[in-house]
Amino acid sequence: MAFKDVTPPAGGRIAIRDGRLQVPENPVIPFIRGDGTGPDIWRASERVFDAAVQKAYGGKRKISWFEVFAGQAAFDKFKTWLPDDTVAAFNECLVGIKGPLTTPVGGGIRSLNVALRQMLDLYVCLRPVRHFAGVPSPVKRPEKVNMVIFRENTEDIYAGIEYAGGTPEAKKILDFLAREFPKSFEKIRFGNAERIAGWRERVGHGTDETLQVGIGIKPVSKQGSQRLIYSAIEYAIREKSKSVTLVHKGNIMKFTEGGFRDWGYQLAKEVFGAVEIDGGPWCRIPEGKPGAGLVIKDAIADITLQQVLTRPEEFDVIATLNLNGDYLSDALAAQVGGIGIAPGGNINYVTGHAVFEATHGTAPKYADQDRVNPGSVVLSGEMMFRYMGWIEAADLILKGLEGAIASKRVTYDFARLMEGAKEIKCSEFGDNIVAHM
Repeated sequence: MAFKDVTPPAGGRIAIRDGRLQVPENPVIPFIRGDGTGPDIWRASERVFDAAVQKAYGGKRKISWFEVFAGQAAFDKFKTWLPDDTVAAFNECLVGIKGPLTTPVGGGIRSLNVALRQMLDLYVCLRPVRHFAGVPSPVKRPEKVNMVIFRENTEDIYAGIEYAGGTPEAKKILDFLAREFPKSFEKIRFGNAERIAGWRERVGHGTDETLQVGIGIKPVSKQGSQRLIYSAIEYAIREKSKSVTLVHKGNIMKFTEGGFRDWGYQLAKEVFGAVEIDGGPWCRIPEGKPGAGLVIKDAIADITLQQVLTRPEEFDVIATLNLNGDYLSDALAAQVGGIGIAPGGNINYVTGHAVFEATHGTAPKYADQDRVNPGSVVLSGEMMFRYMGWIEAADLILKGLEGAIASKRVTYDFARLMEGAKEIKCSEFGDNIVAHM
């Protein structure tokens, strides 16, 4: 494919055949350095990736890195936040990686990360969470946290429709509900002028009689739910996990979050042959079928946020909708050392497309200081190599990071919390990871 403003390096293209990635010895991998601290992090991470591949394969394999642009760097260079070349590169090459990106302020694309996920239909946000020995944690037993979150990436709030209170659009929705669904409309506390007047009379506050009701629509489909849950169960079977927990708020949102739960159980029974345990709804894959013994269960979202703190060992693979997954993944990251070392991947298991990324922000006040922890991108690269089937390189990255942390020569975020630690630069931490491979 011809690119307008960037030139891909020589190398092979990753393809997918019969549901399996076909990875050449020298794949072209597009990458985005990112904004703010992104360039510092990328320099350290790229050295780690190249060293792991060299050590694992002795020069027989090598990544052909293909730089593309998004965010502030793209706007400064091309006057657009997300160039067509960048989307085309990730689309053609299938697998890529990116640093943190600035979200445009004052209009345009709401989120560049969301835009990439939607354009490539990356319906799984994969967030593994585990503790590395020695990493500071606010909980007593962080080593018990070892789980993988499958967060739906294309529906729920990411596909939500919102209208601001007082706008003609919001009024049209309110009028429609009042006319077509009067019983449902009664639930809207300040949906008409009489109720506004009653509020003003009671508290003597405000004189504006305009209806100010923000309206949001939250779409959750059977198809979108089941493809996410299918991926989670397949992963659990492949990794010999003990359970898949469907996390939802279906006790309140019965036909969106509750639908997610019900469609998940339906899929487990019809596709994987699961049978109910003690009358259900929990179920288990029986003996004689792939994944025998795997339990598919569910948990209410608010209780889950409590139990991942008090009983983390009861969770293995979690499948959930977008907003719940956002809360859970960040809360769990805090238990094992913070979002600064939390990796993430956005994947379409059908087409093979995958973009791995830093899960933290750009931290502009630390830009160009060679100071921040590169762990989020490093571990996202580990996920990328594992996804590609380059398991040996992925294992070396984990070994190197574990050794670097154990040496107590770490970046400032760890050093200030670890007794006897020495603070080193971002680039030096990358070198320390390589030294411990």
